[in-house]
Amino acid sequence: MNKKLLLPLAFFALAAVLYFGLYRDPREVPSPLIGKPAPAFTLPQLGNANAMFSPADLKGKVWLFNVWASWCPNCKDEHPDLLELKRKGVVPIVGLNYKDKRDLGLDVLKKTGDPFELSAFDPDGKAALDWGVYGAPETFLIDREGVIRAKHVGPISAEIFARKFAPLLN
Repeated sequence: MNKKLLLPLAFFALAAVLYFGLYRDPREVPSPLIGKPAPAFTLPQLGNANAMFSPADLKGKVWLFNVWASWCPNCKDEHPDLLELKRKGVVPIVGLNYKDKRDLGLDVLKKTGDPFELSAFDPDGKAALDWGVYGAPETFLIDREGVIRAKHVGPISAEIFARKFAPLLN
């Protein structure tokens, strides 16, 4: 190959990467799990250490999976929106209490209201790691077949739910 063509080709490739990078939301982290089965786990429930939860328990239902923690300020920001979703009964929401202490997670739900059908308790974050979670909050939409259809990193709001998740509920 002609060495004189390499420099313009490299410049063009770099310009294309930069151009497309300008139009992407830097908070939007593409998940390799979209379109794939939800990772399996079995964890104790936050509110009842003797009761277990697994995503397989919800096979046949569409549901949201919300990763949250008592120490997470953005989780506090999204909490009223999650409570409103629960009040409207749009879709069941399961929580994953992430890298937290059981008593602190329970205290938050007691004081601010509980938007979840239940919360699984993942104190060391191992289950969350399989879901590609690197922080809280993160929210996933899982379909009836147990396949992840959407993911949102950061606080969920009514607007984000309407734009990103609601069109996929059917």
